[in-house]
Amino acid sequence: MTNFVESDERRDLRAAVYQLGSKYGESYFYSAAARGEKTTELWQDAAAAGYLGVSIPEEYGGGGGDIGDLAAVVEELATAGCPLLLLVVSPAIVGTIIAKSGTDEQKQRWLPGLATGEARYAFGITEPDAGSNSHQIVTRARRDGADWVLTGRKTYISGIDEAGHVLVVARMEDARTGKLKPALFMVPTDAPGFVHQPIETGLVSPEKQFSLFFDDVRLPSDALVGREDAGLDQLFAGLNPERIMAASQATGTARWALRKAVDYAKQREVWGAPIGTHQAIAHPLAQIHVEVEAARLLTQKAAALDAAGDLLAAGEAANMAKYAAGEVACKAVDQAIQTHGGNGLAVEYGLVQALANVRLSRIAPVSREMALNFIAQFSLKLPRSY
Repeated sequence: MTNFVESDERRDLRAAVYQLGSKYGESYFYSAAARGEKTTELWQDAAAAGYLGVSIPEEYGGGGGDIGDLAAVVEELATAGCPLLLLVVSPAIVGTIIAKSGTDEQKQRWLPGLATGEARYAFGITEPDAGSNSHQIVTRARRDGADWVLTGRKTYISGIDEAGHVLVVARMEDARTGKLKPALFMVPTDAPGFVHQPIETGLVSPEKQFSLFFDDVRLPSDALVGREDAGLDQLFAGLNPERIMAASQATGTARWALRKAVDYAKQREVWGAPIGTHQAIAHPLAQIHVEVEAARLLTQKAAALDAAGDLLAAGEAANMAKYAAGEVACKAVDQAIQTHGGNGLAVEYGLVQALANVRLSRIAPVSREMALNFIAQFSLKLPRSY
């Protein structure tokens, strides 16, 4: 029988992370964003408690948990009003890929810093003309003696100003066939020839978006993560956790917005009664609660499948979870604002700042349209549409 009850350890982890996040909350998060500052204090406290490295193998200083444990950390911080975007990228994507595909030396070099919070890594796949289509990526890596030389560009890459390295998805020539194939490179953000420029967006977040330019960036031989012939396998090993983390952050944000709406509906009185007594207020919130729980179950299923090594089934569940979570997160923030009436647009209530941020959950790391394409093709066996 399937057990729908999380372990005591997972529930204790959730409670502890939420307690830490609540010490800071959305006022801290959005105040830091407004001042152009980072959430350094929260990041350091989370690292000291072992939350950032919860899914890093124990031999590299981590907690030895699985992706579901890290998903719980991401969700609970978002539920507390602190959706840390770099948690989705640094330990989840980069940490997972290095732990699964890196050499022993690479794991020893790059994983301990994730566990302690001292290291932060970005992930670069999206390009202006290719999006996330790895078959159309034009960033190239070529051999030059023992080194690699990287040329190309990326766009909408998060947190470059905070990261010491960025894991770049490039293409290199197959020595046997001459065809180009995907490859992953750890690139220092201060490498000569590497330039990044901020992208001005309407997001209210401490973590910024950047365009990256690689002009013959020279890298040592061991900058290549894993084997030369690993190709898409090691890339996809990081994309399932990416979608699981995105779903976790979205469901956490939905829970945060729903909590604020419910609290307000209980205390705000009009015509002698709390507005929550009216079905026009209560029913939309109840519906959102159902949809949040459905998205959470899908996310937990995806995490469990990924931890079990069933990557194909995990990919299907992760895309469904990401779609469901992104939709309900947008719906929850919108309904929370509607429940607050005019106050929903006042900065002091902390909801209007989330509008653009939560809208991103329908777009990144994979758009809802591409998630539905995946589900149509692999779940429903419909003809491929792209």
